[in-house]
Amino acid sequence: MTVSEARRKNFGVVEAEEMVLNMGPQHPSTHGVLRLKIRTDGEIVSHIEPHIGYLHRCFEKHCENLTYEQVIPFTDRCDYLASMNNNHVYAMAVEKLMGIEVPEKVEYIRVVMAELQRIASHLLALGSFGLDVGGVTPFTYMFRDRERILDLFEYTCGARLLYNYIWIGGVSHDLPPNFAEYATDFLDYFEPKITEYDRILTYNKIFIERAADVGVLPPDVAISYGCTGPMLRGSGVKWDLRRNEPYSIYDHFDFDVITGQGTMGTVGDSWDRYFVRVQEMRECVKIVRQALAQIPAEGDVRAAIPRKIRPPTGEIYFRGENPRGELGYYIISDGSSKPFRVKMRSPAFCNLSVINEIAAGWMLSDLVTILGSIDIVLGEIDR
Repeated sequence: MTVSEARRKNFGVVEAEEMVLNMGPQHPSTHGVLRLKIRTDGEIVSHIEPHIGYLHRCFEKHCENLTYEQVIPFTDRCDYLASMNNNHVYAMAVEKLMGIEVPEKVEYIRVVMAELQRIASHLLALGSFGLDVGGVTPFTYMFRDRERILDLFEYTCGARLLYNYIWIGGVSHDLPPNFAEYATDFLDYFEPKITEYDRILTYNKIFIERAADVGVLPPDVAISYGCTGPMLRGSGVKWDLRRNEPYSIYDHFDFDVITGQGTMGTVGDSWDRYFVRVQEMRECVKIVRQALAQIPAEGDVRAAIPRKIRPPTGEIYFRGENPRGELGYYIISDGSSKPFRVKMRSPAFCNLSVINEIAAGWMLSDLVTILGSIDIVLGEIDR
């Protein structure tokens, strides 16, 4: 008996005429352009087929007609909630292909930006997840706090969503005056807020009822589908590229890799995926505090930016840990100023692919919860 069949047995088989329903792209829980084609037996979901492909960004084909540096604004848009992380991984991929070593100060600035961006991304994921299950207030609180991170980004590079800040070989600007002071003020303000989120949402009885034991993703299934990030760690698998395959200067910092423990139900349920993100924000705060304390005062952040970017003929695959999981870029260089081929391995695409496995057999209302717990961004799914 399959897992799906077992769930159907628990709910009881409703011998009703099978219906085919379309969920999205207008449904608010889809967070973008996605249509789920659902077959139902009464209110029980028997099969889900995601239909993607409405954004038509053609990011990878565009790259073949752009210089290496012109690709960076496109990476911003692939995951517009984690633009700094996307810039970071792409820049590191090209730097490794060219053998560029960036100044230490640049590495610290990049880590600060990447971890602040991780917090901002998790805040939107958690707030919108709460909204999916009926909690409006947490969404407004988390959006409020995310704005303060965007203030820091705007102060640094003038943009609030798409930054083009991390360049190949450096960053576009040095940190502005008093940035460390302002960032520390934010961390001091934000850390107690995580406890506040726990009070209003994490341990809310209704929220637990909606998320615990729902959409359980066993670790072996998560691995077989290539799930990464909080989706994988929520299933109890301790895998984080920042720790398991350190890049940049992540090996300089003390932080924990958070995994699901089945605190409210079964390991790998929707509540575990939610709670991993909550706890990861605390770890991000720890990393940013350490980076701000260690960042060199002096150093030219543009010293290693090459005047002409022409990687030698060859190929590379480089990956990093973005808020939704493993983001990787496979780049083939033919020695010209434009990449011959760019292929993006996006975490949301792999994470979404498991939805039929974990949601079939649940009620329609649970499907909204399960989809929200995956935390997808369609920009990197249809690319």
